[in-house]
Amino acid sequence: MASSPSGLLHLLFPMVVAAAAALLAGAAPASACYTRLFSFGDSLADTGNHRFVYANDSDPVLRLPYGETFFHRATGRFTNGRVVLDFIAEALGLPFVRPYLSGRRAEDFASGANFAVGGATALAPDFFRDRGFDGMGDVVHLDMEMRWFRDMLGLLCPGGLAGCSDMMDQSPFVVGEIGGNDYNLPLLARMPFDNVITYAPIVIAKISSTITELIGLGAKTLVVPGNLPIGCIPNYLFAFQSDSKEDYEPETGCIGWLNEFARYHNKLLIEELEKLRKLHPGVTIIYADYYGAAMEVFISPEQYGIEYPLVACCGGGDPYVVTPNVTCGRGEYKLCNNPGKYGSWDGMHPSEAMYKGIAIGLLRGSYMQPTFATIANSCPHLSELGFSHGYKPLRDS
Repeated sequence: MASSPSGLLHLLFPMVVAAAAALLAGAAPASACYTRLFSFGDSLADTGNHRFVYANDSDPVLRLPYGETFFHRATGRFTNGRVVLDFIAEALGLPFVRPYLSGRRAEDFASGANFAVGGATALAPDFFRDRGFDGMGDVVHLDMEMRWFRDMLGLLCPGGLAGCSDMMDQSPFVVGEIGGNDYNLPLLARMPFDNVITYAPIVIAKISSTITELIGLGAKTLVVPGNLPIGCIPNYLFAFQSDSKEDYEPETGCIGWLNEFARYHNKLLIEELEKLRKLHPGVTIIYADYYGAAMEVFISPEQYGIEYPLVACCGGGDPYVVTPNVTCGRGEYKLCNNPGKYGSWDGMHPSEAMYKGIAIGLLRGSYMQPTFATIANSCPHLSELGFSHGYKPLRDS
């Protein structure tokens, strides 16, 4: 690839600066300070819904080596272990969040529900079909996940929404990460970059309308993650290899113009969240800076025990262990011996080690605005962040 695309070079990512609130190290885990946790998003947050939507026994996500590190079995997560949502739930003293599509009864959602699905987009399929993407089918999108949420409310509160007011008030809602797939599709299909840029405001508007809908239903605490540094993802590093050193960030080796696009998405999101805060002063809306937390790992991977931040543990081909014909779980793929030393699991999704690093930055560092501890008044002692070694499986988890 030649020189970096123009149009975004003037944009600077406004770093999120907030006072870090340290967890009480060594304190005994407190009882859950929230009754439930709800989540919406894509494969970065999916804890098992994908297998119900796209039933396919040949899907490698449904078998080992996916899930091998922590659960020792495939759970439908697109990684080798836990995702950021799992670490958030653990820090709040809650069980891992149940995939919505695995539940049937009200008691199945006693601790919340996860509506995120691998491959989900923020925008509906018609948006992409109108722009020439004809073969994508009926992928899950934010409006569909919200329909599921409303269906669940009918199950939990058969007497009407008024019966759910306490639950809505006492539950955090994680809205995202979402939007990555809206960009993956056109970017990897080599749509002109200037066209892809125009998607971002539309994606942000959909995220905003979803947040507004949740607030209208009674949500009082929302955590909204931004986009990851997509220029550090092995699939992108492989697809957009360049002979120009100017295309790469000297500190990380990531593709600079792709990361700049991620920062642009996040800039628009931050601005939109500020507008929503002014419209809803009684609601706490937290921006979760996935980009900043992840970049800490990419800049200083050794501090997180990672030796190969830009290489996939599972896949095929050099130098990123990514190739079009061999993917993790398919073909003659390679599998590393120690996933904890790799930043990526399968070339597209982070490893558990990377997710853990991001979670540490969010919950212990300054990558939430405002910091999570400032709103967790009922959580005087957040449990030790995600360092448990035992695993007690939930039914159908």
